[in-house]
Amino acid sequence: MKLFFNSLKVILILLDNGFFGVGSVEVSVMEGDSVTLYTGVKTNQQEDIKWYFNDIRIAQINGDLNKTCTDVQCNEGTERFRNRLKLDHQTGSLTITHTRNTDSGVYELKIISSSSIRGNIFNVTVHGVSASSQDEMKRKSVKEGETVTLDPGVIRQPSDVMMWYFNDILIAEITGDQSKICTDVQCKEGFRDRLKLDHQTGSLIITHTRNTDSGLYELKIIIIIINNSFGITRVKRFSVSVIDSGLSSGVVAGIVVGVAGVVLLVSAVAAVIYYRHYKSHAEVPKDEDDADNPAPDPNAIPLEDMEHPDSGRGSQ
Repeated sequence: MKLFFNSLKVILILLDNGFFGVGSVEVSVMEGDSVTLYTGVKTNQQEDIKWYFNDIRIAQINGDLNKTCTDVQCNEGTERFRNRLKLDHQTGSLTITHTRNTDSGVYELKIISSSSIRGNIFNVTVHGVSASSQDEMKRKSVKEGETVTLDPGVIRQPSDVMMWYFNDILIAEITGDQSKICTDVQCKEGFRDRLKLDHQTGSLIITHTRNTDSGLYELKIIIIIINNSFGITRVKRFSVSVIDSGLSSGVVAGIVVGVAGVVLLVSAVAAVIYYRHYKSHAEVPKDEDDADNPAPDPNAIPLEDMEHPDSGRGSQ
């Protein structure tokens, strides 16, 4: 009987603190995305924060110490979350990186203090995608001096945060209505006045490309959903190759002028050949006496003679 009353007392305390009244949050992500489950608090040394996945403890912060589960704790040695769990030491939020279909399930948060137990429940569903529709690395190849646009193919929401990295160096960022492009020091003066951002799509535009612009560009899109209860991080990758044209603008211009000159010369020669050919067929050879005895003009012959050519001879 004493055990019954003690158990009832514990249940009443939990109900009084609202733990059993906790609602659940539906979380839907695509396979490969990272998802962060927020606690909504800042931890202190008196609180103990525990995370459970399908009733198995996978992470914990207690005072100044924090740890994520071992392989055994993460589902009996299946290594389900191997090196893919991260804890925010200040808030206790849990991040699952490179999500898989097997990460789908119920995640339970417990925040335990000396006077209360609080928490939340997250129903996480990871949607798989076919190999043909997976977001693979996009490859871009441009000639030196051209402009290249790295388009993530999304419509940016006002609350989304977008961060562009070049070879792991942050070079551009969009937060709310504000945008920031790296300073010359951050970019090692490589992108001085050559970067532009599209606020609607988050696209990065690089003008007057150089060989040194070749490399890996990575875009991180952080999507905050449902009153900051969880966030999704989506990554887009681009491999850019800037090809040296091998010819300077002066050389190209010289080639163009030279070709034009050759075309004009060929046209002139063809015209001379055609003229001579025409003259040789148009002229009729003349006898030496033709110059002294030109051919009679038909218009100068009297009509009578044309009608009766022998009439003059008969009268003689």
